[in-house]
Amino acid sequence: MRIKHQLAIFNALTRLLLIVVLWFSLPILIEKVVYKNIDKTLLEKKQKFIDHLDKEEINDFITRKDASETFSSFSTLHNEFLQLSQSKEKYVQTNSFFKNESRIIEEEQNDYRILFNSFQYENTSYQLEIGINLSEIQDLTFVIRLFILIILSIIIVFTFLLDTVFVEYLLKPFYQIINKKIRNVKAPERFDYTNIQSYSTDFRELDEVLNQMMKRIQEHFSNEKQFIANVSHELLSPIALLKNRFENLIQNESINEEGIDKIASSLRTIDLLKKIINNLLLISKIENNQFVNNEEISIKGLIEEIIEDFEDRIEEKQIIISNQCKKDFVFLGNKTLLRIMIYNLLLNAIKYNINNGKITLKTAFVGEYYRLTIVDTGKGMTVSQQTKIFDRFTRIDIDQEGQGLGLAIVDSIAKFHHINISVASTIGVGTTFEVQFLITVLKKS
Repeated sequence: MRIKHQLAIFNALTRLLLIVVLWFSLPILIEKVVYKNIDKTLLEKKQKFIDHLDKEEINDFITRKDASETFSSFSTLHNEFLQLSQSKEKYVQTNSFFKNESRIIEEEQNDYRILFNSFQYENTSYQLEIGINLSEIQDLTFVIRLFILIILSIIIVFTFLLDTVFVEYLLKPFYQIINKKIRNVKAPERFDYTNIQSYSTDFRELDEVLNQMMKRIQEHFSNEKQFIANVSHELLSPIALLKNRFENLIQNESINEEGIDKIASSLRTIDLLKKIINNLLLISKIENNQFVNNEEISIKGLIEEIIEDFEDRIEEKQIIISNQCKKDFVFLGNKTLLRIMIYNLLLNAIKYNINNGKITLKTAFVGEYYRLTIVDTGKGMTVSQQTKIFDRFTRIDIDQEGQGLGLAIVDSIAKFHHINISVASTIGVGTTFEVQFLITVLKKS
């Protein structure tokens, strides 16, 4: 998951957590604030009522001094009530206290916040209760919670989008560094040292360090290519000199047949050594991207040319070649390297095939790829052997001539052209090589 997505998810989760916390804590906070205001109002009403006890209707209730009677007063909508009654207990001065209770007034039950207060008037103890309906407060609390939830949700969505845009802008230099300087660079000499514009010191430093690192890599890369060229020249020169001397010696009439045989064996060894050096040099050049890959190549025509080159070998082993490559296509790459790749694959199919065997070549478009399949009826390979065939100096059959570099070269050429190669083999049945060319670099015909 990319950093910008992780940051966006983190910001969204933190804001969601904030909403959850507020959703559960708001009622408590609101209740405290509301109850504080209600209690203040109730205390004011209590004080106001006590201050006006000399009014006629209340005095009438008090002068009767009937402990069974209660003075009650409530609003039309039952939002408030006041209740005064004589206390049966002896008056003891206490502070007022508040309590939430459910009361039925005129057959209507509601929850009230009630102030309880005891006082003495003209040597008589009284209990005063003043209540305010809580239903409106509860409705108001719900509305406030809902309103805050909506506001916070809008804020979260807006800030999430704002964060996404800002993070995208902030990380833009980072993705430019990846795409321009890392992902699309095929060789050190093609590296772009242009500084990436960024307002972030971190990305500028990353860009600078990457440029410095690539300069060192390019320097080492150039030294390696020069070293390989020098070594190959220094090795091939004495080999060529030895070969010339042995060829001159073999023409000397004073040397007997035994000496001639030894010289001929030495010449074969020198030729083998020369082939190994040339193959290793070829692999090195391929891996160092020292070949152009912008030639248009007809794969069908290339296959037909290679089959013609193997006519003698095919006749020698009486192998039947079934060329079923009907559709042609043009691939953009290096013709010399692709010829070597297909040549080596077909050479293996002939070398490890049985006498009177068969080789089948097929091509087809499958999904995003153009597929070339080479099937032989040879000895086959074990699963363990199949995992090692592309390693250098790996020989499946020691009785066959070769240096074990043919399929290593095939693997290097395939990677150079972004070609996929897979192998499937069964002992005693044969081997199938499947070569897949990506269609995006193909031209159908």
